[in-house]
Amino acid sequence: MDNGREERNIVMFPFMAPGHLNPFMALARLLERKEGYIVTIVNTPLNIQRLRPSLPSKTNIRLAEIPFHVTIYGLPPASENLESPFKSLLINITEQNARVPVCIISDMFLGWTVKVENELGIYHAVFIAGAGYSMAIYFSLSLNEHQSQTDDQEFSLPDFPEASKIQQSQLGNDLRLTDILLNTMEGLGDIGVKYFRRKMGGKPVWMIGPACSSMKNDTHNQEERSEKLSSKTDNCCEWLDLHPPTSVLYVSFGSHNTILPSQMMELALSLEASNKAFMWVIRPPFGFSSTEDFRAEWLPDGFEERIREGLLVHKWAPQQEILSHKSIGGFLSHCGWNPVLESLSQGIPIIGWPLSGEQCFNSQMLENEVGVCIEVARGVNSETKHDEVARVIKMVLGKTEKGEEMRRKANQMKEKMEDSLRGAGGFEGSSIKAINDFLGTATSIKKSSILK
Repeated sequence: MDNGREERNIVMFPFMAPGHLNPFMALARLLERKEGYIVTIVNTPLNIQRLRPSLPSKTNIRLAEIPFHVTIYGLPPASENLESPFKSLLINITEQNARVPVCIISDMFLGWTVKVENELGIYHAVFIAGAGYSMAIYFSLSLNEHQSQTDDQEFSLPDFPEASKIQQSQLGNDLRLTDILLNTMEGLGDIGVKYFRRKMGGKPVWMIGPACSSMKNDTHNQEERSEKLSSKTDNCCEWLDLHPPTSVLYVSFGSHNTILPSQMMELALSLEASNKAFMWVIRPPFGFSSTEDFRAEWLPDGFEERIREGLLVHKWAPQQEILSHKSIGGFLSHCGWNPVLESLSQGIPIIGWPLSGEQCFNSQMLENEVGVCIEVARGVNSETKHDEVARVIKMVLGKTEKGEEMRRKANQMKEKMEDSLRGAGGFEGSSIKAINDFLGTATSIKKSSILK
């Protein structure tokens, strides 16, 4: 209870990895805008420590540590062992606030939270941080395992005929017990959303995205963020300031991904052959420790000396600030859903190089359904030809018919994303309406609870 006013508590439990923590935090910032609600994010002590600096000074988001001892659970951690402490935490929250939390929003990989919800009588929903399209394919594959056991190089999904054919090179929980929140909005992967609604047997599926920190109406205090910018951020932005609008290719495979030495060599040659300015977040290649110093032998002889319009940023870069810079005209990405949303929220087309998992399906959907991506390679073991990659780079960044079409569609998607989260002046975007509907459902459903 704050300022004498009762507040409903939404408890969120993301999976313990950056690719899940970040969209959950972005969703929490959307939910805290709703008057009368506070949001409690639950996670392990180390992750809570990492999340704390990202909160603005004025916020209704609270962070709650759940006991976790690596020496007991081992590595990788068995998340099921968190069931008992999570249940105890919910009971404590209830006792402190004199009321049960209005709902639990958990990660799709924490299915055991459904059991806790049933025991405590708390409304429960699953937030799927990935794309509705790629997650629908995974769901379908799990229900039709025999379908992928074929010698054919591609096959169709019997219960998802709207999807493109699945290729063997793309393959790397049953959620019917709960309601689903999808990190997407109308116009982005709609056929995946329709599939979920068909398979859920009438249970709600809400499109409440895009939950990504790069959205303009994110409630994160921009002045506080600017004060935290590192010298590396300043250096990147100063370098970008020297280049014309939409003239620079940004290259990054995410914070935990990398490619083979041979692929790194081909990518370097393609960047040089494209004659386009580029900023490459570069890490040691696959098979080497991510912490070791970069070796010149991983790049073509004299590469760094020859490139005049290229900047190599080692290990980490401020992606949000880079993608929002006017000089960026394209993004060569592994097509994880978070960077996809960050790119499209700025109207930037994508050159896809998916490496694993749902990234392949994201790339497929973005190319075939949305028209904002061209895939140039697939997987860590794919054979890559630098002349073909260079051709695509020149086409996307150049004043070609295809490049202009991709930019137009990416900008249309940017406008749709902004409209979906617009909630001022009497106008409610589709995602804001979905959030309101979800919260209305959560608060209206009365469950019998063992908490008295």
